[in-house]
Amino acid sequence: MPRIYIETYGCQMNVSDSELMLGVLRREGYVRTDDPAQADVVLVNTCAVRDHAEQKVLSRVGELKRLKRPGGVLGVAGCMAQRLGPRLLERVPQIDLVVGPDGYRGLPELIARARAGERTADVMFKHWEHYEDVPPVRGDAVSAFVTVQRGCDYRCTFCIVPMTRGAERSRKLADVVREVTDLARGGTTEVTLLGQTVNSYDDGTHDFADLLRAVGGIPGVRRLRFTSPYPTDFTERAVAAMAETPALCEHVHLPVQSGSSRVLKRMLRRYDRERYLDVVAALRRAVPGIALTTDIIVGFPGETEHDFQETLSLVEVVGFDDAYTFKYSRREATPATRLKDPVPDAVAGERLERLVAAVRGIARRRNVALVGSTHEVLVEGRAKRGELLQGRTRTNKVALLAGPDAWIGGYRDVRFTGTTGSTFTAVPLGHVLGGELAVVG
Repeated sequence: MPRIYIETYGCQMNVSDSELMLGVLRREGYVRTDDPAQADVVLVNTCAVRDHAEQKVLSRVGELKRLKRPGGVLGVAGCMAQRLGPRLLERVPQIDLVVGPDGYRGLPELIARARAGERTADVMFKHWEHYEDVPPVRGDAVSAFVTVQRGCDYRCTFCIVPMTRGAERSRKLADVVREVTDLARGGTTEVTLLGQTVNSYDDGTHDFADLLRAVGGIPGVRRLRFTSPYPTDFTERAVAAMAETPALCEHVHLPVQSGSSRVLKRMLRRYDRERYLDVVAALRRAVPGIALTTDIIVGFPGETEHDFQETLSLVEVVGFDDAYTFKYSRREATPATRLKDPVPDAVAGERLERLVAAVRGIARRRNVALVGSTHEVLVEGRAKRGELLQGRTRTNKVALLAGPDAWIGGYRDVRFTGTTGSTFTAVPLGHVLGGELAVVG
């Protein structure tokens, strides 16, 4: 049987799309391999949000092309493929095919054409495409990503996503419920709903509040998450559904991008600083103990030191549990490329260092305060380093604990015994040794 290797970069949506590609190709008899040197077809599923991500992919493609087997196929998929299209074929002669997020259904034909010597690209948007008849090949039976919405109708001046993902469209609620019900029957207990602006979900009859209640009420779904929401798309109905859906985890990733209302206006975000803080307050009233994480860009064109200080102060006011922080990355064809007053790279870099220090300091203070507290964790697998297991709390905190492989995929109550500032060490509850809770096998 032919072997397929897929390497994924970028967000959770790309992870979900890689699972779809595997589903499409499995129907054609392909089997998955983790070794690109043994693969008949190698696909790199890409991100285009920042230039650095694209350069990393190009470097990796350069490595993979040396592993290409005689008669093998090397393809680039995803957002970078959508953005560059046939230009990628010109840029890297060893690439055989280029396919955007709406073209995965056609992969078998594209591969066949590549094997016949035709280098081709499919980057057409298909507003109807939800891949409803394609069963994804997921790697984790306990936790699953479920795409509920594709594309984006917002036009933030810095963002390439509308050009790589197309217009926003939502799946029918019944189709989402059917998929999650099947997952739960198969042993999945944690589901993450995915969308570019997931809380703007609207299938024409049902909104995001309906979606949360319906999926959160499916038997077997113990934990429900979603990402990434848009701050001002949290309606009163959605906030009420969050408060009243027990399965919903107490964590929201709430991108802010900047703490300056002036910069937010230049970014064409649909809120200002005060409105964002109102949303934070509403979420905290509705979901006590909620953990908040965010995305922040520094060095956006025209950002002054005063604007940056407003970002630092917002980080302090909100007290984020963590943040993904970036220097502004100029993306071809986005409106921000026409803005004046670029911020020098050295200035942006220095601001990023200060922001990272502030975020880490706040996160560390919050995490130190949690040492000694007890939490339920879903044991996800072995930690990347050492002999410990890795578990995750409902608030998205990562804890490392000792235990057998039999615990993987299950839930354990643990006590936090220490923190590095970002992750925790923990012991399972249940036994006492020398006056302290001890790890048991």
